[in-house]
Order: sequence, then structure tokens, then C-alpha cells
Amino acid sequence: MNKLKELNLKGHLLTAISYLIPIVCGAGFLIAIGMGLGGESQEELVQGQFSLWDALATMGGTALGLLPVVIAVGISYSIAEKPGIAPGFVIGLTANVIGAGFIGGILGGFLSGYLALAVLKYLKVPKWAKGLMPTLIVPFFTSIIGGLIMIYIIGAPVAALTSLLTNFLENLGSSSLLVFGGVIGILSGVDYGGPINKTVFAFVLTLQAEGINGPITALQLVNTATPIGFGLAYFVAKLFKKNIYTQVETETLKSAVPMGFVNIVEGVIPIVMNDIIRAIIATAIGGAAGGAVSMSLGADATVPFGGVLMLPTMSNPWAGVAGLLVNVIVTAFVLALIKKHKTKEQILESEDKGEEDEDDIELDDIKVT
Repeated sequence: MNKLKELNLKGHLLTAISYLIPIVCGAGFLIAIGMGLGGESQEELVQGQFSLWDALATMGGTALGLLPVVIAVGISYSIAEKPGIAPGFVIGLTANVIGAGFIGGILGGFLSGYLALAVLKYLKVPKWAKGLMPTLIVPFFTSIIGGLIMIYIIGAPVAALTSLLTNFLENLGSSSLLVFGGVIGILSGVDYGGPINKTVFAFVLTLQAEGINGPITALQLVNTATPIGFGLAYFVAKLFKKNIYTQVETETLKSAVPMGFVNIVEGVIPIVMNDIIRAIIATAIGGAAGGAVSMSLGADATVPFGGVLMLPTMSNPWAGVAGLLVNVIVTAFVLALIKKHKTKEQILESEDKGEEDEDDIELDDIKVT
């Protein structure tokens, strides 16, 4: 167990995902804008036979198609640093070519990274050849060994596992979709873009690579809805004659809510940190409701990022709108109900004085008048 911990598998995966996310964001926006304005992702752009929107959609689609390569390079680099880049790229491409997909890219990243470390540690070369280790010897031996392992050993089982998982999810009934969507919604939201969110993101991105778009759509809608729900909670609380934010938090919302519309959830973290328990409860309940509605109605964005820009890429955009609205409204009402009322003095409290310490939730805090 200790040796397994020393390998730091989760840490390397999360590092690679942090490298992956900017590419997903950029490509996601490109394909969302392109498809939203009538473009289509094409296999080849022939001069004079495509529009600007086709070009954007194709650029984004091509980048998303290389995500197994990106994740493989990221993991390999995290493990072996610079010597891991070239073998990670080659083995990631190999995983892509043989249809091992995103799971193959993840396994290929670990394979190439640890093979690179092994070559560096155990392969003895003359002094004159040591300068060639990171640029020639390590990439060559790691790529050829790892590539052959990927083709002849890893490829078939991964393809079978992916097919089994795909068939299982495609055959889920409506009640199972509600539960599955609710679980994704909870896990996606409770750490606001942190390690749990990234781990779930890796899983649902794997599913999207196999043509199952519902789970990643649920995750992205939760990320989009949470900051908007926090903003709506300000007005809902007024209906209950409560003030739930300080002046500093209200100012934070002015940037956090617009960020939410384009799927950036981290803007609400300063507010969350001032009242962690209540914020997580509201986010989890809202995410569960929104994820369940999204999955059960079949929201199926073809891009893994974009916020409201994902909606035009869905076969049924109204399913995405419904999931988003439910998530926003439930989050807002729960947060407005359970957060403590703040006095005028607390509202005007400056940031340098700090926020009041977090209190336990009491039933008396829930006030509807």
C-alpha cells in the first residue's frame, strides 16, 4: 500500500488534467461558437469549400479529438518531467489510433512515464552518450516498448471495457438516469473545480470520447449553474427579508456570476470559504437536482466546456435549459433559506476585518417570513 502511495497515481492524473483543462476550454469554445452559428466540424478543410464557422468548429473538434494524446503527455511529463514528453506523445497517439480512447491515453501516460524513469535509472550508457539520453535514447526505447505494449497488450482489453461501459450506460432506464445524474451533480459541485470535480471530469470525458454526452453535460451544467445560483440567492433572500451576503461578497458576485455563464465556477470560492458548510449543502442539493433533470431529459452537449454556449450543440437544447434552471433555482432557494441573516453592521464589514466565524446550522436560521 505504501509503495502504491509513493507512485502518486492520483496526483499525476490530476496534474495532467490541469494541463488538459485549458485545451478543453479553448477547443470547447471554438466548437460551441462554430456549431452554434451554423458550422460543422469537417474531416478536411478544402480551400473555398468552408465557412468561418466551419473552420472554428473543425479547429475545436480536431483539438478535442487529440485529448487522449494530451492526457498521456501530461501524465508522462508529471512522472518523468522532460524525458517523458516525447514517449507520452507517441504512446498517446498510438492509443488514439488503435481506438483505446481516453482510457488508453491515461494508461499510456502512466506507461510512458514509468518506462522513461526505468530507462533513465537502469540503462547504462558510455559517458559520451549521456547527453543523448533525454533527446534520443529515452524517447526511442520508451516509445518502441510502450507503443508495442499499447498495441498488443493494453488495446484489446481497454476497447472491451469501454464497449461494456458504453453499452451499460446506453441501456440505463429513466430512474437510473435520475440517480446517476444526481450523483454526478453532487460530486461535480462540492469542491468547486477542485480534485473531486477533476476526477469526475476525467471519468465523464472518457464517456464522451465514446459518444455518451449526457454525463459530461450534467457536470458542466452544474459548474455553470452554481455561481448563477449564488447570485440569484441574493434576490431570493430578499423575499424572505434576509440579507445573506456582506458588501465584499456582493462585490464578488458581480464577477463570479458572469464567470459562471461561461462555465467558470471558481469565482464563488471566496464566498464559499466564508460559510463552507451551508455553501456546500446548497451546491450539493442544487447539483443533484440539476444533474438528475439534465440526465433524465437527455441533455447531450457535444462539447465538454462552454457554459451556456453548450446549449446550441445539444440535439435538444431545452433539456439543457431545464437542467440549468432547476439547478440555479434549487441552489438559490436552499442557500437563501439556510444562510444566516446579516445585520447592517455585518453587511458593511470590511474585508480586512475578516468575516464572522462559521456557525453550526440551526433550525432557527431557516426563516421564511
